[in-house]
This record gives sequence, C-alpha cells and structure tokens, in this order.
Amino acid sequence: MKLLNTYDDRDEAEKAVSLITGEKRLASERDGTEVIYNLFGEATWGNFYKLDMFNLTELQRLVELKSKNLPYDQSRHREIILMLRYAAESFDLQIPEHWL
Repeated sequence: MKLLNTYDDRDEAEKAVSLITGEKRLASERDGTEVIYNLFGEATWGNFYKLDMFNLTELQRLVELKSKNLPYDQSRHREIILMLRYAAESFDLQIPEHWL
C-alpha cells in the first residue's frame, strides 16, 4: 500500500476510502491542533480515476476526441501526460499506450 492522498476533512477522507478498490486504510494524525487523514491503498490508475486525481477524467475526454479524429486540445493533452509521467514514476506505474 502506498500513500495516495491526504485530506483535511474526515467525511471527505471516508468517502475517498469507499471509492477505491483493493487493500486500503485511512490513518489520522494530529498536526498541532489539526487532524490530517492519510489514505493508503493500491496505486492504480483506476483508483486515481475514482479519486479524481491527475486530471484523468479530463484526459478521458481528450483521448475519446483524439480517437475519433475530432479536434482536441493538444497542448492540454501534453500537459496531462507530462504530469502522468511523474506520477507513473512515483507510483511505479505504466501509462497505457492509448492515452498517449
């Protein structure tokens, strides 16, 4: 399990836990007077999509347009892919070819 995200709000953190699949755990820690909630789980693109991370929903729309040979924002697509390359290295994931 890896640290996927942190939350300031308990309800938001518990909702996130309910969204992802696989092994998961929510741990809280106190930072001064504030409580922080750390979400640990399996680092998969599916879980990141469910957590609405890394602009994956936007990428999905761009890839759909691209695959249909319709106009799409190529510069935004490149920006998202650059961010995903960093995420892929950090979480030891491969970016699916059809996203590129």
